[in-house]
Amino acid sequence: MDTTTLFRGDGFVGWQALNDTIMGGRSQGHCHCGSWGLEFTAQVVRQGGGFVSCRSPQLTPPLDLRPFSALRLVMNGDGRRYKLGLTCNDPVSRASALIPGGLRWVSEFDTVAHGVSEVVAPFTALRPVVRAKPVAMPIRFDAQRVSRLQVLYSRFNDSGGENPGFQAGPLRFILHAVEAIN
Repeated sequence: MDTTTLFRGDGFVGWQALNDTIMGGRSQGHCHCGSWGLEFTAQVVRQGGGFVSCRSPQLTPPLDLRPFSALRLVMNGDGRRYKLGLTCNDPVSRASALIPGGLRWVSEFDTVAHGVSEVVAPFTALRPVVRAKPVAMPIRFDAQRVSRLQVLYSRFNDSGGENPGFQAGPLRFILHAVEAIN
């Protein structure tokens, strides 16, 4: 299996929180980077939004992941259901830049409450969404121009409905590595 490490340890420098405060919510999340990887701590408030996230800086040049079929996340989770979100620099994404929230490609995943979770997100499982609402256009994920990665916790699932396991309150995860795999 071909594997390329995209982020590990101190390689998460520059990742920042993006929370529901951008839409009037009150949730707070914070990213901390060190030799262990990326630690994300948050206090999630349902009213007014209900999401927190940690995202990479804009990747310039964008990642070309065409030789790969999936991303693998190695993390200590907390038993919650998260989303992996990717942004691509393609004609559709540039057009959607005019839409608040922009176009993201997302895939939900579960973590174990204790210990390390190794999550595989196949590119074929990524769904296009704008602000947690599915996009009903015949478009495909373009692995050639990945410009940002994001890990989100949201009261909405990737189909636009309620996340049945959503819990307001404190959360914490440590993302040890993000790898592109074949």
